[in-house]
Amino acid sequence: MTAPGLRFSVVVPAFNEAALLPACLSSLADQDFPGGYEVIVVDNNSADQTRRIAELYGATVIREERAGVCWARQAGTLAAEGEIIVSADADTTFPRDWLSRIDYTFGATPDCVAVTGPCRFLDAPWWGRLYVWILFHAVNVVSHVTGRVVYASATNLAFRRSAFAGYDTNATQGGDELGLLRCLRSRGVIAFDLGNPSFTSARRLRQGLLYNVVVTFLYFYLLGYALNRLLGRPLIGMAPAFRNEWSPVFRGRRFVGPAVAGSAVVTYAAGLHWSLLPSPDYDVL
Repeated sequence: MTAPGLRFSVVVPAFNEAALLPACLSSLADQDFPGGYEVIVVDNNSADQTRRIAELYGATVIREERAGVCWARQAGTLAAEGEIIVSADADTTFPRDWLSRIDYTFGATPDCVAVTGPCRFLDAPWWGRLYVWILFHAVNVVSHVTGRVVYASATNLAFRRSAFAGYDTNATQGGDELGLLRCLRSRGVIAFDLGNPSFTSARRLRQGLLYNVVVTFLYFYLLGYALNRLLGRPLIGMAPAFRNEWSPVFRGRRFVGPAVAGSAVVTYAAGLHWSLLPSPDYDVL
């Protein structure tokens, strides 16, 4: 059910995202969109301070115990009350006019069911920057020539609640992008805005070009999505979840940790003071 006056529901799935979630939520709190919107953080079995951080930033927090990004996005979408659902990620930040531009595009294209845009990597190696530049410029060209959006990033995808038919929860990954996009295309027009990017962490790219091409993209993403969809069950699981080597620690009401990996800049958010403390990696399968 849509809440009166609530335009957007931003859904942020999170698994052990204490290190990068503050920057994400700060950028969402700083949006210049004048209408109503809510932020929903879906805690997908985090073992760190993800939930408490989300609560301190005023987000609605729900827990989804079934592991996987599609389960988390599904739970967040079902709990959302906005007219338009916005898919985001916990390791991603957004320009101040991000929601306003999404809103403008929906208004300028009344028959569209979804609006998407590019993502850019923060502190990425050269090949990572080149990859997303080529990918999203190609998507932009194809969308202008054919009217068809062939790819959407789950870090930057907004869709009307009325067009949502559910995520494919058999998909471990790719279902929140390829699967949802395929479903939305069957329900109406999708608009692509090249000038409205999201900015996501390049932490996975630090594993190197070969790993990202062979393991992440070919095996877990393309093969995993195709086989899991064909068989109707998750035969291939999620790719390893690389987490930052720095994560926040709470000491009473004092919150210690970096907003961005490796940053020594002291930041203030919600009255909490930041500093750097090491903590273990959370690389899991």
